[in-house]
Amino acid sequence: MAVFAHEVRTPLTGILAISDLLATSDLGERERRWVDTIKAGAEHLSSLATLFVAAAKDESTGALLREDLFDLRVLARAAGDSLAGRAAAKGLEALVEVSDALPGLVIGDPVRLRAALENLIDNAVKFTEQGGVALEVGLAGRSGRGRSASGKGKVAVVFAVSDSGIGLTLQEIRRLFRPFSQANVSIASRFGGAGLGLSSVRQLARAMGGDVAVSPHEGGGTTFTLTVALTIAAAPHTSAEGEDGVTLAPTRPLRILGVEDNPFGRVVLNTILNELGHQAEFIGRGEAAPDRIAAGSYDAVLMDMVLPGINGVEAIARVRKLEGPHGAIPIIGVSGRGEDEAASRAAGADAFLLKPVSPRALATALLEATRRAADAT
Repeated sequence: MAVFAHEVRTPLTGILAISDLLATSDLGERERRWVDTIKAGAEHLSSLATLFVAAAKDESTGALLREDLFDLRVLARAAGDSLAGRAAAKGLEALVEVSDALPGLVIGDPVRLRAALENLIDNAVKFTEQGGVALEVGLAGRSGRGRSASGKGKVAVVFAVSDSGIGLTLQEIRRLFRPFSQANVSIASRFGGAGLGLSSVRQLARAMGGDVAVSPHEGGGTTFTLTVALTIAAAPHTSAEGEDGVTLAPTRPLRILGVEDNPFGRVVLNTILNELGHQAEFIGRGEAAPDRIAAGSYDAVLMDMVLPGINGVEAIARVRKLEGPHGAIPIIGVSGRGEDEAASRAAGADAFLLKPVSPRALATALLEATRRAADAT
């Protein structure tokens, strides 16, 4: 499953990256909706890969939850865009309400949170043939659905996904959260699916200090309520702000060495780097990296973890043994497997990116890695 996740995320990196670049182009309203739908689908595939790998590794949550800084409002709006795009493609109405009381920057696991939300959104649209779907995001204490999260700096956030679909009986609800179970056989044959999603969503929600509840509507339809506990973070002081709440200062063009054996992956990374104003050269084997770095004048290295010959971890370790500034070059590990992060950092990587890599994430990692290297000299 880990190998599968890596292979799936390689083409997904390209789909998401090109979607991001297209979204910045001069498109008509109809074409922009198409791009948004493509991006939402690719993001959902990435989320599904995360869920299935976690379920395969462990019956609880799989890998340890991440503690990343992210913008909760941006995540909520992105989930709303995903719901609206899928609803429009099916001819359904969509309603999205994001509370103004939501904090901005928080600390938690945005990858798994988005994966859980995408599962609920996918089910809502899939099981609704007419009418509409809705997403409401707010604080637990503000909407009457619960209490604030305990602990200093913690906040309980509620995501309520509603639909006017097929509805559920109490007996069917009791079956929903069992692994590989669906409400009934006719639902499985009519709509498809393995029934794994809701079991994983509940496990992830509980790991994030919350839970999932389901409420049937009279006359049809259902509301699934996902609650998670997040830590409020202080806003950083920065000199320039991007549209997603993550801020970046202007940087000079960089010369990047990419160690990536997949031709498709090379094209994608090269496209992103060129759009960011950087120049990239690529090699396909990790054992060639130390000699190339020693002979060149690169500013940073993008090191894939899965390579022919030696893997990315060993390649990073060999680079770190180089003398002088070559051995201290900023290195960013890249992989479709989240469990590779610890090993890559232990070998000497300055940062780590999980595929599919977005242009924004790559720009941020390059900026931070090269800035730390400059401060150290």
